[in-house]
Amino acid sequence: NSGNKEITWMMLEAGAETDVVNSVGRTAAQMAAFVGQHDCVTIINNFFPRERLDYYTKPQGLDKDPKLPVKLAAPLHKIITTTNMHPVKIVLLVKENPLLAEVDALQKCYRVLDLICEKCMKQKDMNEVLAMKMHYISCIFQKCVTFLKEREDKLDGFIKSLLKGRDKDGFPVYQEKLIRESIRKFPYCEATLLQQLVRSIAPVEL
Repeated sequence: NSGNKEITWMMLEAGAETDVVNSVGRTAAQMAAFVGQHDCVTIINNFFPRERLDYYTKPQGLDKDPKLPVKLAAPLHKIITTTNMHPVKIVLLVKENPLLAEVDALQKCYRVLDLICEKCMKQKDMNEVLAMKMHYISCIFQKCVTFLKEREDKLDGFIKSLLKGRDKDGFPVYQEKLIRESIRKFPYCEATLLQQLVRSIAPVEL
């Protein structure tokens, strides 16, 4: 698709497989990275088909109720497929949807994200990037729940905490701690991506 983001998205929506390899054993994302089409790489790596989420809106096995209410699938899918991973952006996406900005709804959503994370790590073609992303969003949702339960200013209070800079240099300490905590809590310590993140963060002093 010669680096066209819209065409990349359309092909994925139409069911293009992201893990198929070409004659030299490279996936589409690897080829796009090789020729410097980084926007396309981002779109491919962040793609999560809606039907994979819809699976959780139907009762499975002995469950009487689905793990995810149908009304939450669209707003959750919007957050899952966003390419802007700034925690404030994610909290704003939660805040703008009254269906999502409720303790019960967020608890259901983060449990589903944890299940998807586990599936990404345990499937044959392990997807560490997607697993880490699901885990990270789950951690932010869990913090949203804490603020909704404990703070009068609710999600506004969370956003203020994330944006507040340290007096001496404006460094957003709370945001940094949140991101570090989510990395520390990633349950699959053997993941290469986790080890790379830890290596890059460890030398940076707060």
